[in-house]
Amino acid sequence: MAGLLVAVFWAILVSFLAVALYRLAQTLRAATRLVTSVTEQAVPLLGEASVTVRSAQTQLARVDAIASDVQEVTSNASALSSTVSTAFGGPLVKVAAFGYGVRQALGRRNPRNADSPRTTRGRTVPGARRPRRKRS
Repeated sequence: MAGLLVAVFWAILVSFLAVALYRLAQTLRAATRLVTSVTEQAVPLLGEASVTVRSAQTQLARVDAIASDVQEVTSNASALSSTVSTAFGGPLVKVAAFGYGVRQALGRRNPRNADSPRTTRGRTVPGARRPRRKRS
């Protein structure tokens, strides 16, 4: 009887192990199908990503060239501005100062009475009023 009990125990144990191995085999098959499916979908995606990265690198190279051209144009404009300022700035200041001096000289030479009216483009403009002095 003990031998029969051991044989039944071994039969049950082998049955459980067989079921476990069968389920493990199914799980491994499903995992293999999943890996194959992912591989089939990932390879084209990686190819497209590679093309996209190459295109981005090309565009970045173009942007870099444009940025360097803009920097060169900016430096040229700055140099031109300083050249124009140097060439015309000094003489314009001198001409303005000369004109101011001439106006001052003509104003001192031909003084007008402050109370007399002036004529400007056909209109009479009253002269400037002097402040009244306080009588003490």
